[in-house]
Amino acid sequence: MIRYLTKSIFVLLFAATLFVSCQDKLPLNINLANRSYTFYNQDSAQVNFPEIIAGYVTVVGFIYTNCPDICPMTTHNMSLTDQRLKSEQIGDVKFVSITFDPDRDYPSVLRKYGEIRDLDFNTWTFLWGDKKSTKALLNRLDVIAIPTDSSFSDEGELSYYMMHTDRISLLDKNGKLKKNYKGSRVDLEELYKDIKYLRD
Repeated sequence: MIRYLTKSIFVLLFAATLFVSCQDKLPLNINLANRSYTFYNQDSAQVNFPEIIAGYVTVVGFIYTNCPDICPMTTHNMSLTDQRLKSEQIGDVKFVSITFDPDRDYPSVLRKYGEIRDLDFNTWTFLWGDKKSTKALLNRLDVIAIPTDSSFSDEGELSYYMMHTDRISLLDKNGKLKKNYKGSRVDLEELYKDIKYLRD
């Protein structure tokens, strides 16, 4: 009887430890699939998020194309991850970049941004939305983006930069936000392992 109880306690402790370690690995569980957001992709086609990534583990980055530092680094880190997955013939992972600068980052601008970086639009989608949709999704994901002081060029073109959250987010196949990372300085090995974990 004592041996049986000891064995049962061990099994329960092991299960509890496993549960805690899984929770630590992917600490979030925010369901994004219970609300739909209307956006346009890089081809100016209307799409709904997160419906467009249903059934896929998805890496989401938040950018604006005039960003001089953080956003290019975030995009590069996502691209390196995409390349690694492709090299291992892992094709059921999607990448999404959402602009928080709808006044300048129209779909055609986003397409050019992706083309310059040789991104694969078969696995990668850029999203542009009006201010209302963009703000609603950013609020849901706790991403902040604030324009800084603006100026005008000699040609009268408005110019400004943005202070913003440095963020890459990982979603599971059911559209649940599972983990956030610092986009410009993400540990690529950690992100890769978390993607693999969600796929299994």
